[in-house]
Amino acid sequence: MRHKQQKVSDNVHAAAKGRERNSREYATVLSEASATTEHCDSPTPGLMEAVVGRGNMRAAWKRVKANQGAPGVDGMTIAQTGRRLASDWVAIKEELLQGVYRPQPVRGIQIPKPGGKGMRQLCIPTVTDRLIQQALHQVLSPMFDPDFSDNSYGFRPGRNAWQAVRQARRYAAEGRRWVVDMDLEKFFDRVNHDVLMSRVARRVRDKRVLKLIGRYLCAGMMACGVVTQRTEGTPQGGPLSPLLSNILLDDLDKELERRGHCFCRYADDCNIYVGSRISGRRVLSSMTRYLETKLKLRVNQAKSAVARPWKRTFLGYSMTFHKKPRLKVSAQSVQRLKAALRSIFRMGRGRNIGRFIRETLNRRLLGWLSYFRLSEVKGVFESLDQWLRRRLRNMIWRQWKRPRTRRKKLMRRGLDEHRASQSAYNGRGPWWNSGASHMNAAIPRRYFDTCGLVSLLTGLRKLQKQ
Repeated sequence: MRHKQQKVSDNVHAAAKGRERNSREYATVLSEASATTEHCDSPTPGLMEAVVGRGNMRAAWKRVKANQGAPGVDGMTIAQTGRRLASDWVAIKEELLQGVYRPQPVRGIQIPKPGGKGMRQLCIPTVTDRLIQQALHQVLSPMFDPDFSDNSYGFRPGRNAWQAVRQARRYAAEGRRWVVDMDLEKFFDRVNHDVLMSRVARRVRDKRVLKLIGRYLCAGMMACGVVTQRTEGTPQGGPLSPLLSNILLDDLDKELERRGHCFCRYADDCNIYVGSRISGRRVLSSMTRYLETKLKLRVNQAKSAVARPWKRTFLGYSMTFHKKPRLKVSAQSVQRLKAALRSIFRMGRGRNIGRFIRETLNRRLLGWLSYFRLSEVKGVFESLDQWLRRRLRNMIWRQWKRPRTRRKKLMRRGLDEHRASQSAYNGRGPWWNSGASHMNAAIPRRYFDTCGLVSLLTGLRKLQKQ
């Protein structure tokens, strides 16, 4: 018995040293995991064997190929990695089974946040590490997902953002006319590794899997040619990161359910619906204390608020103030779409209008329309259609360049000589002319219909009839 206790103690020291951790909680978790793995009553004795199993790895590779993605720090594409794995996979598999595999650093890039407010850190693992993370995800998800809260909608099979938005509307329709909109400050960058690993180890008893997850959390990040070690956060960009975030925030869900709150959570976006402002302030204060003390997460006080649901945005949607609220596209979502389209229009200068519409513009519009198909307020779609046609007329006016060319083009499109001359030589800028009557007459809506331009309003009506 003393020999077994000494062996468990040695395992704890080795794990803690390997992760450069001194946390008592994490050491205790690993000691329990190690002790359980040594016995035949382990609930998951061959978890790593399941991860590297042929069927699981083939499914993971298929998913990684479908997702595409940029190369990691090794610069290897998916095709190059596939050729390499054909010869190296046996060795990598053996390292995984022995618990000695070490992932490569991730490639760090900065992307602008929606609305242009700051930058978001993305971490791109190598294709090999993405494959292993995907294989881990496929094995671990069925273990954790069944016990997740019904009010958690993000990154879960059979659940999506539409369900969360509809549930939020139901809460408002039931009389909960105040929302506690909690924003977690840099959630993926601030996750405490020890707290997260203790939650993972509640179900995972295979110490090889625990060590591998810990190494992915601590994998260095390369930015500007320099590798820096990570002591907190979960790399946002790997297939395993969404599952780990749900595992950690499941404690928040359970606490909200224990207190009897009505809420919707999608990843780190959490809205709690209450009946009064006073209740909302009390809930915001108490849940802030819970998150900071129990989960070691920070609540962004500047972005969190207690307000009316129709004054806040949830997953790109807002709602009306009626007794039975209607869903609508939020003003911030419209502004983000316009900002993205402006850059697309700049790229389209000088191109054939019809080809630009079919090959570039429509692709973006169809994706946006599909996501916001739940909107019950249609005025914004009509307004966007008008804005799009004006932007396209602006492109055409710029392509005509000289007043003499503009006069000739306007006459060719049906304007009389006098009106065409006045319009071409009016000295106004392209944006003014794109909204003027002569451009609307020369290039009417039916012209864009023949070019194949997607009508957002017509498309919304078709989607809602399906």
